[in-house]
Amino acid sequence: MKFLVDMPLSPKTVIFLKNMGYEAVRVSELGMAKSKDRDIFDYAEKHDMIILSADLDFGTILAFTHSIKPSIIIFRLIDPSPEHVNSLLSSNLSNIEEELIKGVIVIIEDAEIRIRELPIGKE
Repeated sequence: MKFLVDMPLSPKTVIFLKNMGYEAVRVSELGMAKSKDRDIFDYAEKHDMIILSADLDFGTILAFTHSIKPSIIIFRLIDPSPEHVNSLLSSNLSNIEEELIKGVIVIIEDAEIRIRELPIGKE
């Protein structure tokens, strides 16, 4: 799996993911630090990457586009430190890999993880 890490998350998370054996790049490494969320979304979709972010706008984009890719993990945490984010990834990634490959939005909060299959927003 390949991860595209958005600006709200630390470069330490990119290193952590690489150490876990995943491909990972932060948007700033691609010259996209000031890019619009839609451009980041499109890049991830084109390159079959999973977006990691703390930005709820990616969920909105999924709802409007009815896309089945890219999968997105959104962190909604009281403690958004890289250590906490990385600990949650370590504890949960292997359990949700299959879903991420199929296409989901994952909301990771302090007390729970919610997973919803894509597309969203269609009745």
